[in-house]
Amino acid sequence: QGTIFPAPNFNPIMDAQLLGGALQGISCEKDVLIEILTQRCNSQRLMIAEAYRDMYGRDLITDLKENLSHHFKEVMVGLMYPPASYDAHELWHALKGVDTEEKCLIDILASRSNTEIFQMKEAYLMQYNTDLQQDIDSETSGHFRDTLMNLAQGTRMEGYADPSTAAQDAMILWEACQQKTGEHKNMLQMILCNRSPQQLWMVFQEFQNISGQDIVDAINECYDGYFQELLVAIVLCIRDKPSYFAYRLYNAIHDFGFHNKTVIRILIARSEIDLMNIRQRYKERYGKSLFHDIKHFASGHYESALLAICAGDTEDY
Repeated sequence: QGTIFPAPNFNPIMDAQLLGGALQGISCEKDVLIEILTQRCNSQRLMIAEAYRDMYGRDLITDLKENLSHHFKEVMVGLMYPPASYDAHELWHALKGVDTEEKCLIDILASRSNTEIFQMKEAYLMQYNTDLQQDIDSETSGHFRDTLMNLAQGTRMEGYADPSTAAQDAMILWEACQQKTGEHKNMLQMILCNRSPQQLWMVFQEFQNISGQDIVDAINECYDGYFQELLVAIVLCIRDKPSYFAYRLYNAIHDFGFHNKTVIRILIARSEIDLMNIRQRYKERYGKSLFHDIKHFASGHYESALLAICAGDTEDY
């Protein structure tokens, strides 16, 4: 359900040659970069990078960084990372930047599968020679940190559901929303971070039966700050990941005066997974298409690159 697919009749050598020509010229031919890098899947882009290195003896990412600037550079460079490396790259910058970017940590860790988390941690260690969990531990705090640490273990149960314990879990969650002690917060995050998605579906249903309230509303009422945002993100991702990312994109575009980093990260990370679904949810929920809103807020080659990844046609506008 992505928007980027493997290109037919793919020729990495020819693509590498075209990119070389576009980057070596007096003025960088950005349209050529967009045409190639947004119309090849990630594994094809990695093959192009290899062909580029063989042909020119240089690294394609380095050349993109040297020849491009601003947000357009972030998009083109971001496309060149394998998914796990891209997640690692984003987490590193979120943790080690001037200010910790909590929303980036939430987006990635609340939405990735055990396998994706395992691969991301390996990539993080290789790229930055440091342990992701250690960095989370040192750069965040409180129950927010504990929940991130739990998610970063990548030990969520898979495929297992037990109706008999769902009611017990729901009762614990309800008590945690009433009592709000440290111990209750721990129980709350342990259930949300470790039960299987199938189990949590039943738990959320039981929670509604016990309390007469949706779990998201209960969390929003009882907690605040990034801990509350993270718990809600986990629930929303369990229920419907594309809806969660549609909501995050809408916020990034409308609430923050176009938060470029968030828009770029979500479009690239979801481009081969569920960006088509995200686009559908966006249109259903907000009335305007994602394509329309990007066109309205971005400009130039940056806009062209985002629209190419978003994929859409004139009726979307």
